[in-house]
Amino acid sequence: MRGIRVNVVSDVHGNAKDLAMAGDGADALICLGDLVLFLDYADHSRGIFPDLFGVENADLIVELRTARRYDAARELGRRLWAELETDRETAIESAVRRQYAELFAAFPTPTYATYGNVDMPTLWPEYARPGTTVLDGERIEIGGRVFGFVGGGLRTPMRTPYEISDEEFAAKVEALGEVDVLCSHIPPDVPELTYDTVPRRFERGSRALLEAIRRTRPQYALFGHVHQPLARRMRIGSTECVNVGHFASTGRPWTLEL
Repeated sequence: MRGIRVNVVSDVHGNAKDLAMAGDGADALICLGDLVLFLDYADHSRGIFPDLFGVENADLIVELRTARRYDAARELGRRLWAELETDRETAIESAVRRQYAELFAAFPTPTYATYGNVDMPTLWPEYARPGTTVLDGERIEIGGRVFGFVGGGLRTPMRTPYEISDEEFAAKVEALGEVDVLCSHIPPDVPELTYDTVPRRFERGSRALLEAIRRTRPQYALFGHVHQPLARRMRIGSTECVNVGHFASTGRPWTLEL
């Protein structure tokens, strides 16, 4: 079997410039989601939220969320949306569409992509061009190896657009069966992989992914979601688990050679 080289990105969050070069030197690009930039926690002037409500309000909502004052953050959000002339759904969809038009145009051929928790899956069919394959709870062969994809995140107080129940997520994992490479947006539920060292909190990982890794023993489990993880990679049995990195800030893909 000929060796293959696959570049993998996650948490793109609006970085179309580097995305256009992310497949260079590889047989394929894999994107593990979170294309949309709603609010940049490192630069509060970037994203849909500050475009609509200004940097001062972006500073405030980041402060509230970082302090885990989610009720206060939601109340601030409700007040700001109520004062906006356009309804919330229309304003967000319009902004997301502008980002998707640019980001999907940047995908090289071939690209295999799944959704992140901040993405809007209903819009993807309009923007995915020939050469971009969208997969969720599905598997595909790349260079003779079987890759399985599970998109989205689990429900949290943040209430991002594509959060689903544990049961629905587990059903998608189960549908994959045995694969060589398990690709997901969120990590398996392991403390070292789910803890984000900057906001100092645990993100939600998937127990179903962890159980599938232990049961089916893929060669690799690849994911993103946690931007500054306590551990970027670790072994679970014979499986190498890798957080492929926060592409929005690094602009560099992680490379898998098989």
